Amino acid sequence: MNTSFCLREAQVNQRLKIVTVKADGELGRRIRDLGLIPGTECKVIGKAPLKDPVALRLKDFTLTLRNSEADHITVSALEG
Repeated sequence: MNTSFCLREAQVNQRLKIVTVKADGELGRRIRDLGLIPGTECKVIGKAPLKDPVALRLKDFTLTLRNSEADHITVSALEG
């Protein structure tokens, strides 16, 4: 069973697939412009000591997001 959860809850080195982006307006546009759209696969490559921000690797670049941004993104874990 593959359940969805908030990107903020993802663990370092976890491979993920974006399920939904729930942000609206300017924030939603910005998140989608960064390449975070449903169906995209990514991997959490690090978190700051206080868990904010989170660093993601997707396609061929690294991206960091604040938890306030990550809260709008629902993901599911990929095996392996």
